[in-house]
Amino acid sequence: MELYLDLVSPPCRAVYLFAEALKIPFEFKLVDLSAGQQYSEEFGKLSVVKKVPVLKDGSFVLTESTAILEYLVQKCSVADHWFPADLQQRARVNEYLSWQHLNLRSHCSKVFLLRTLYPFVMGSEVPKEKMDAAVEDMKQSLNLLEDKFLQNKPFIVGNKISLADVVAMVEIMQPLGTGVDGFQGRPKLMAWRDRVKKELGEKLFDKTHEAVLNSSGLQQKMQNNSELQKLKPLFIKYFR
Repeated sequence: MELYLDLVSPPCRAVYLFAEALKIPFEFKLVDLSAGQQYSEEFGKLSVVKKVPVLKDGSFVLTESTAILEYLVQKCSVADHWFPADLQQRARVNEYLSWQHLNLRSHCSKVFLLRTLYPFVMGSEVPKEKMDAAVEDMKQSLNLLEDKFLQNKPFIVGNKISLADVVAMVEIMQPLGTGVDGFQGRPKLMAWRDRVKKELGEKLFDKTHEAVLNSSGLQQKMQNNSELQKLKPLFIKYFR
C-alpha cells in the first residue's frame, strides 16, 4: 500500500499519524506541495483532483483524507474506539468529520495561508483586517470544538481517542508554526492535546509536525518558486 503525502498538509498528517501509530505498513511517497509536484503530469495520472493525501492499494486509488482513514480502519481491523461499531458513537465521529471541513479546518488553514503564502503569491503584506477576521473565525471554531464536541470528555467521542481527535488536532497545529497559538488560554484544549499526543506517541507526534512548525524553512522554499503564481487566481477569489 502506498500513501502519497506531504506532512505540511494537515489531512496528510492525520493519515500519516494514524497509520504510523497503529503500525499499518505502507510506503511513503512524498508529493512536495511547495515545489508544485501535485500539478505534475505523473501525479495527475494518479489523481485528477491533484491534491494529497492519496492512497494506492494495488489498483485501488482513493482520495480524501477522511475516506482514507475510514478505509484503513476497516481494512486493518484496528481497535473499535477509532471508528466505533456502535451506531450512535460512530455517528458522533462522522458528525465531527462532517462539521470540520468548513469550520475548524477551513479557518485554521486560512490563518496559515495568510501568514505563509499570501505575501509570496500576492506580492504584498496581508491586510490587517483580513488577518484579524481570519483569527476571529478560527477562535469561533475553537469555541465550538470545546463547547459542542469536546465538552468535559477526555476525547471528542468519549473516554477513548477516535479518528475525530486526530483530524481535529492536526488542524489546530497548522497555524501554530506561524505564531498563532490556538491552544493559548484554553486549558481544556491543552489537556486534550496532551492526551492525544500520549495516545499517538509523543515522539511520533512531534516528528510529524516538524515541517509545519518550521515556517521560516517553508517560506524559504517558497521565495523562488514560480509555481506559486498558479495559485494567484485562487487566492484572489478566496481572500477577496
